[in-house]
Amino acid sequence: MSSEPFPVEISGKTQEPSAGEQQFLRFSLLPDTTAILPVNQMTEVLNIPLGQIVPIPHMPPWVMGVYNWRGEVLWLVDLGHLVGLTPIYQEHSSRSYYSAIVIHHHHIHKEQKTVARKTLGLVVNQVEDMEWCNPDWIQSSLETNINSQLVPFLRGFWLKEDGEIFIVLDGNSMIANMPQSQSNFS
Repeated sequence: MSSEPFPVEISGKTQEPSAGEQQFLRFSLLPDTTAILPVNQMTEVLNIPLGQIVPIPHMPPWVMGVYNWRGEVLWLVDLGHLVGLTPIYQEHSSRSYYSAIVIHHHHIHKEQKTVARKTLGLVVNQVEDMEWCNPDWIQSSLETNINSQLVPFLRGFWLKEDGEIFIVLDGNSMIANMPQSQSNFS
């Protein structure tokens, strides 16, 4: 995926980025939580039909299982459940698919002179739209209580001009904080 910004069609008009802005994907978690992730940490967004996720026993409850993604094993995590919000299985919906955001992280092993690529699928309630945000606008914390399960993956909060508040997540922290005993996350 290219890291170059490109115009985004939002609400019928094209938005151009201002100086210093980066592109983020906006999505929702239950209940009533809107979050964003940097686009440069993502590979793609998938719609996975129900029944296509293979559960794996003896995993943390937020691990939904694995999915055959272009012939590779993609681990899928219920992001809401991982960060202490409502698990997706408790959602009252008649959906026929899950929305998953595929994130990636490249780790450079300097001593071995190799690069390891890890991917992870984040199942979310709904993928919504794209947002342009200057990273300087992201605040490190709010004066409200923060769920302790969210803290390891939290980059900060963004208060948009119209008053909307977005949780800004960090995909690299999510991959880095997966339990090492489940090193099968690839």
